[in-house]
Amino acid sequence: MIHYKLYLKNPNSHYIYVDLTIDEITTAVIELQLPAWRPGRYELGNFAKNIKKVDAFDENGNNLTYTKSTKDLWVINSNGASKIKITYSYHTTEINAGNCYADDSQLYVNPVHLCMYLPDRMQEKHSVELAIPDSYKIATSLKRDNGVLIAESFDELADSPIMASANLQSDFYLVNGIKFWLHFIGECKPDFEKMKADFSKFTKIQLSFWGGFPVDEYHFLFQILPFKFYHGVEHQKSTVISIGPGYNLNKGKTYEDVLGVSSHELFHTWNIKYIRPTEMLPYDFTKENYARTGFVYEGFTTYYGDLLLLTSGVFSIQDYFITLEERLLKHFHNYGRFNLSVANSSWETWLDGYVPGAPYRKTSIYDEGNLVAFMLDVLIMKHTNNQKGLRDVCRELYNDFGKKEIGYSENDIIVVCEKIAGVSLTPFFEKYVYGTEDFESQLIECCNYLDIEFIKEKSQFLCESVYGFKTIDFGNNRKVSLIAPYSPSWKSGLSIGDEIISVNGYTLKNDFNNWMEYFIDSDIEMVVSSNQKLKSITLTKPSKSMSYFDSIKLKQGDSSPDNFSKWMTLNS
Repeated sequence: MIHYKLYLKNPNSHYIYVDLTIDEITTAVIELQLPAWRPGRYELGNFAKNIKKVDAFDENGNNLTYTKSTKDLWVINSNGASKIKITYSYHTTEINAGNCYADDSQLYVNPVHLCMYLPDRMQEKHSVELAIPDSYKIATSLKRDNGVLIAESFDELADSPIMASANLQSDFYLVNGIKFWLHFIGECKPDFEKMKADFSKFTKIQLSFWGGFPVDEYHFLFQILPFKFYHGVEHQKSTVISIGPGYNLNKGKTYEDVLGVSSHELFHTWNIKYIRPTEMLPYDFTKENYARTGFVYEGFTTYYGDLLLLTSGVFSIQDYFITLEERLLKHFHNYGRFNLSVANSSWETWLDGYVPGAPYRKTSIYDEGNLVAFMLDVLIMKHTNNQKGLRDVCRELYNDFGKKEIGYSENDIIVVCEKIAGVSLTPFFEKYVYGTEDFESQLIECCNYLDIEFIKEKSQFLCESVYGFKTIDFGNNRKVSLIAPYSPSWKSGLSIGDEIISVNGYTLKNDFNNWMEYFIDSDIEMVVSSNQKLKSITLTKPSKSMSYFDSIKLKQGDSSPDNFSKWMTLNS
């Protein structure tokens, strides 16, 4: 067995110490690989940069020599030893849903970050021992044997986060006889009864959606932060969700975020943990796993993570529309949708998928993928006289690929969609998945079919609708966050990141939009700080009416509700 002991020396140094013991060695050298990325985030993480002081010893405590053949592959000379121990430490200071963290209140580990593995022994059992205070409670999906955590393979270990703390708060609910745990670390007072009621609703409908659940127990692991935060990472038997602020956990937008991300991550249990593109079956932890099907593994999941909150009764129709409006707004405000298709953007996540990157360059596999899923769902309904929808596609993918541990190809997705729809969908995929055609007409057509009013209006903010730039709060001032290509602001020399200091000579006190409206009939001169250099920008009102950043509103119609009701039923 391959055994890890994890412990802390000085918790506030944020170093996690690892003793890795390997027995049954029969070769002159052994290779130890540290993963370069983690499933659920499709970019390289290069975790080896956090490793300090690697040492290797034989069973008698003698030092063994080693070299590194790549940035994260250690080659150890066994010198005839049949059992060796490798020691090292891993540094981390940031709490999020996919990281590791240690301080004087908790030990939080995503093993994929810090557990070196033997490439030729990945299928063996791996065990983890936590050297923690007696007062600490542990939350993880890993099985336990006399206080030791057991993974049947490295893949299971890598996919099984661990949280340990004296302040762990836990409860559970049952759906179809399956135990679903809710674990919380951080300053919060979870309303377990309220959460269990809502979580039970969307869990029950997801199990009904798929026709069962592939694992025997599931854990929602929450890292609650004292500030606004939102992040989730899926695993086969669990999810880690970082959210905040803790004082708002049970109410308002924070609670809606808890529900939204939890539903999304639970849906991933089927869609990516079992239904997986061929490029990721199995995962290759050493390098990029390029795939152009992010619109399936993230887009379909985003669509159903939201929609099943509606059909389960957790969200009202208005709640759902607000969420979908946010997705639509991100789509229409992203001019990168005209440069890279959602399929090609999926490939490009390995380059810069989780930062804004170069303006106008790429689109989102989450937001655009969500809209692709919505349009496919409605198209299948139309072509089957409302008898089938995207749910039937998902279930066939689960039965024919996920359950059989077969990876799907890009073509498999098209073939299954066309089989369920009974017609060719090649034009749709060419335009909206592999091409950069504008979604708007197809979205409106789909909304009309469901008797949803699609209302597109000019943004109420003149900087967005008339001058073509968006801003975010920056103290009393505003900072430019986005500029529409060829808009008046684009032509004026304004840059993303510029801090707006004044409008026509008036400094700002959280009243930027008021001054913009006041001077709408004249040229506007703004003083901005650009890379700490003051410069003057003149905005000239365009001679013809344009709208660069619109607002989107959705309303349920009342002329023909049958299709909407059937859409709800098909996705229940």
